[in-house]
Amino acid sequence: MRGRSPSRSVPARKLAPLGVLLAVLLAIAGAALAAGDTGAGTRAPRLAVPDGKCVEDTAFMRRNHMELLKHQRDRTVREGIRTTQHSLANCVTCHAGKQTRRVTGSKDAFCEGCHSYAGVKLDCFECHSDRPQPPVAAAATPPERVPQ
Repeated sequence: MRGRSPSRSVPARKLAPLGVLLAVLLAIAGAALAAGDTGAGTRAPRLAVPDGKCVEDTAFMRRNHMELLKHQRDRTVREGIRTTQHSLANCVTCHAGKQTRRVTGSKDAFCEGCHSYAGVKLDCFECHSDRPQPPVAAAATPPERVPQ
């Protein structure tokens, strides 16, 4: 290190603003801990996930649920293939609130809470039900045709 003295240090007057900033940040963190704030009150909604396992892991569903629903819609509408794994009705059945039995209607409702936070229009339920539907009874065996 030619031209510089290895024992040379940064003057204290340049470090003073950093010390003040650090002291302020520590005071804020200490006040938050003293108030009992453990970070649970974040801006993002923390919605209750139903007991049991979802059709995919939580992180994957948060990022990709719309793609899964669009793919399922296309298979159902265009190809006539109906499955329940990624169907909207299956989602509503599991994620409806225990008291309201809906996924919309309040900031605590499963779908509406996240969509409101993200500023994304929730238009699925303009046509689809936001409440679980009773299971459809198995169709009766059609009567035998009587030859004429």
